[in-house]
Amino acid sequence: MPVIAAKPNKNPSLYVPKLFLLCTLFSILSLALFLFLIFPTATTTTTLHPSLSPFSSSTINVYVADLPRSLNYALLHTYWSSFSDSRLPTDADHTTPPSSLHRTAKIPPYPENPLIKQYSAEYWITGDLMTPPQHRATSFAKRILDPLLADVVFVPFFATLSAEMQLGANKGAFRKKHDNDDYKRQRQVMDAVKNTHAWNRSGGRDHVFVLTDPVAMWHVKDEIAPAVLLVVDFGGWYRLDSRGGSNCSESDVIPHTQVSVIKDVIVPYTHLLPRLDLSDNKERHQLLYFKGAKHRHRGGIIREKLWDLLVSEPGVIMEEGFPNATGREQSIKGMRTSEFCLHPAGDTPTSCRLFDAIQSLCIPVIVSDNIELPFEGMVDYAEFSVFAAVSDALKPSWLVSHLQSFSKEQKDRFRQNMARVQPIFVYDNGHPGGIGPIPADGAVNHIWKKVHQKLPMIKEAIIRERRKPPGVSVPRRCHCT
Repeated sequence: MPVIAAKPNKNPSLYVPKLFLLCTLFSILSLALFLFLIFPTATTTTTLHPSLSPFSSSTINVYVADLPRSLNYALLHTYWSSFSDSRLPTDADHTTPPSSLHRTAKIPPYPENPLIKQYSAEYWITGDLMTPPQHRATSFAKRILDPLLADVVFVPFFATLSAEMQLGANKGAFRKKHDNDDYKRQRQVMDAVKNTHAWNRSGGRDHVFVLTDPVAMWHVKDEIAPAVLLVVDFGGWYRLDSRGGSNCSESDVIPHTQVSVIKDVIVPYTHLLPRLDLSDNKERHQLLYFKGAKHRHRGGIIREKLWDLLVSEPGVIMEEGFPNATGREQSIKGMRTSEFCLHPAGDTPTSCRLFDAIQSLCIPVIVSDNIELPFEGMVDYAEFSVFAAVSDALKPSWLVSHLQSFSKEQKDRFRQNMARVQPIFVYDNGHPGGIGPIPADGAVNHIWKKVHQKLPMIKEAIIRERRKPPGVSVPRRCHCT
């Protein structure tokens, strides 16, 4: 039988895959040639800082400034061996002689004195960085030994402990420079860091100071103004600069602000009350609870007015008290048996009371028109807190009626959301001296993540300052009286 040759298929649709493959190959080769010509070669001197690279890792490189031990851990030895706080009727840390462990441990514990403990962020942040590398797998901050490779330089000064020891020993000398040990330590810190290449390279803009106490480093605030400041709020920092002449118009008045949400980070107070798990939550019989001092300064006038409005309202408990041992037990009971916990401004817009309420699953009622809170953008406070404008809260019976309008389902949802964020506001890692692995979802890591978010702006500020021609100074401001 003769072999019949197959006729070629004339269907053009069968050629489409080959055409597609050819076009794709041509596109890839063109793109490769473009990248080769456009991107810098190995001999190019221009470099991109790792923190600005879109491919940067999810960590922050931290260099720890070299400071003498007397400015951090040795200061704790002084506290435990000889300090007594004149502001407390009974100093829990020194009622009985401290144990030999407190006096001789390489890293003593941080004070239990509530006036100091609420500001202990400096202790836990430093402890994380001092932990050996093999135990830091959960840490967001990576400690490096070369400042040239650092994103930021951490200054390990226990500024709050220094300030509080001065206030407790001799409050009258605090704002003076004579006979003021805190001022001497502040000066020692600044002389040390400003005499480094790292500071001079950036003007201090990439240096990180922990200043949880609003009066910490009070004498050198102008010198550290360019740095990244870790603060609990901005209440103790804003002021109107009134130096100079009086020939300025209203528009020339410029607030002297050393702090800004652009470069600085709001951090939590250390909570003083123990955590209540959602599974242990019991029925709450009171509507609203507050414990603290009625009379405060500055913005605290709102607290006094609220007190007078609320003290006689049914279901509301307003207790005057001091955070000593007795007050602590009263606060635990009050916060765990009340649906809502009042959070009005005191000397500053926030206090550790907010974080005690969160750990107690007591729904915070934040009465403020202008407040900055930790980790915003990471945490949505509206999911577990009630916010009230000052003008509304000061209307008779308004606040009580507003809180009574929340259904049980809404309050339960608030508490469920609060339970999820409780760990975010915890510093303590459960290890002596804070040396050891930290919780991945704890406060220390969240602080460094917020600093990491600031890096592009910090680097931009450094670069802008470097390119200024010699002799160019900052524009003169007109300070009005």
